[in-house]
Amino acid sequence: MAAAFLAATCFVGMAAFAPSARAQGVELPSILAKRQDGGAVLDFVANLTLSKAVEDALRRGVPVYFVAEATVKKPRWYWRDERVARISRSWRLSYQPLTNAWRVSLGAFAQSYPSLEEALTTITRIAHWRIADSGIDATDKYYVDFQFFLDSSQLPRPMLLDLSAKSEWNLGVERTVPVE
Repeated sequence: MAAAFLAATCFVGMAAFAPSARAQGVELPSILAKRQDGGAVLDFVANLTLSKAVEDALRRGVPVYFVAEATVKKPRWYWRDERVARISRSWRLSYQPLTNAWRVSLGAFAQSYPSLEEALTTITRIAHWRIADSGIDATDKYYVDFQFFLDSSQLPRPMLLDLSAKSEWNLGVERTVPVE
């Protein structure tokens, strides 16, 4: 009995002093594509956990780009599925050390946030994103191939030399969902 108690105490003590493991990656707990006004819209929520390497690079002033891509397809039995629409959206996330603010840019629009969590929330929660303006028939079946990923190709050139072997920079998720 005493040996079991000693073993359990040692295990708990080692776990308390062990370095904390940080999970990294992208999860997609919620994604929905639906028809609207002859087109299609997409809502998604992504849970994004940055690796230590990505967060360190951000804090040193290196901008990081996240991309969401959606392709609307119509299944065909006689040939490859027909691509009805394809759209992508790219966010630039950067840290401004002088103002201690996080900046998210989407095209010409940019907004500053006081914390990294708030900035990531802006990137990872999208509602009513118009992915197809027209061409969605109410009687046909369609599906969406969706991707959300960190675009490492837009990093500064010196960083690209050593990234091919590092899994810390491979953050992304793919999903296929039907258009309702």
